[in-house]
Amino acid sequence: MGPHPAVAAIRLAVRRALHDVLSEQAVVSDEAGDTRSPGEPPLVLVACSGGADSMALASALAFEAPRLGLRAGGVTIDHGLQPGSADRAQEVAERLTSLGLRPVESIAVTIGRTNTGPEAAARTARYAALDDMADRSGAKAVLLGHTRDDQAETVLLGLARGSGTRSLSGMAEVTGPAARYRRPFLAIDRQTTRKACLAQSLPVWDDPHNDDPAYTRSRVRHEALPILEKALGKGVVEALARTARLSRDDADALDAWALEAERSVRIDQPGTDGWDEVELDAARLYALPSAVRRRVLRRAAVAAGAPSGSLFARHLEEVDRLITAWRGQRAINLPGRVEAARQGGRLVIRHGSQTPPTPTG
Repeated sequence: MGPHPAVAAIRLAVRRALHDVLSEQAVVSDEAGDTRSPGEPPLVLVACSGGADSMALASALAFEAPRLGLRAGGVTIDHGLQPGSADRAQEVAERLTSLGLRPVESIAVTIGRTNTGPEAAARTARYAALDDMADRSGAKAVLLGHTRDDQAETVLLGLARGSGTRSLSGMAEVTGPAARYRRPFLAIDRQTTRKACLAQSLPVWDDPHNDDPAYTRSRVRHEALPILEKALGKGVVEALARTARLSRDDADALDAWALEAERSVRIDQPGTDGWDEVELDAARLYALPSAVRRRVLRRAAVAAGAPSGSLFARHLEEVDRLITAWRGQRAINLPGRVEAARQGGRLVIRHGSQTPPTPTG
C-alpha cells in the first residue's frame, strides 16, 4: 500500500524541485568543464518554522533527498517576537534532526525598525539569516514552504496596493542569488500539507501571528478570502494562483521588451559634477507602449540610485508625464535623492547632493 495521497503529493512536488537542482548543477559543471571526481553530495536546506507547511516540506525533503543522491539539512529562524520563541525554535531544530536532516541550525535574528512595517522587517531579517546559512554550508538550494493559498494571498495584497503586473504575479517558484530559493508547494494547497503532517504524525506549531488581525496578511487569510469565496463560490484561491502564473508570463515578456527598448532610448553620457545620471531620448520613449515605457523609466531611476522597494507607481506616473504631457513641469523628486527632469528632447534622471539645473522646455 502506497503513502497517503497528501504525502505522495508533497513528495512528488519536492522530487521535481530536487531534479531541477540536480539538472542545473550538471549544466553548471559541464559549462565549467569540471571533470573532477564527485566529492560530497550537494546539500539542499529546508527553511522550517514548525508549521504544517514547512514541516511537510521538511519530511518530504528528508525522504526524497537521499534517494536522489543529495544531502538534506534544515534551518529555523527565531525572530524573537514572542515569549519562549528561543525554546520553540530549538524544538523545531530537534524535530528536523529527528527526521534525519544534517546539518540543522536554529538562528536568532534581530528585527529592526523600518518604514515598511514589522512583517517586511521580519522577512528581511529572515532572508539575511537564510542567505548566511546557505553561504556557510555551501547549500545549492533552500526550499520554502509557501503554498497555493499563500500565493493567492500575495495576489490579493498586490491588488489592494494597486500594483502592476509584476506584483500580481506573486511569488516565483525560483528566486534569489544563483536561483537559491525554491518553492515546491505553490501548486499545493494548505489543507494538503496539514493532511500530510497528520498522516505522518508530525507535530506542528501554529504561529499565533497567523491569526492576529493586526497583520495585513492575517486579515486577508481569515476575512477577505472567506468573504470572496462566500460571494463568488469555491475556487477563488485556485483562480488567484492561476492569475499569478499568467501575470508572471506577461511580466517576464514585458521586462524583456523593456530591456531591449532601453538600449534604443538611452543616451550614454557620463554623469557630471558628482551626479549619477541617466539620459533618455524623450521622442523615442514617447513612441513606446506605456507598459514598456514605464518599465524603462523604472530601470533608469533604479540605475540612478532610487531604491527599488521605495519606487511606487505614483512616482513613475509623474515621471511618465514628463514624456507624455510635457508642459514645462519642474523636476520630479524620487526616493533616494533622485530627480527626473525634462531637458529639451532628453529626460535626465540624476542622483546627487546638489540642485540640478532648472529644466527647460
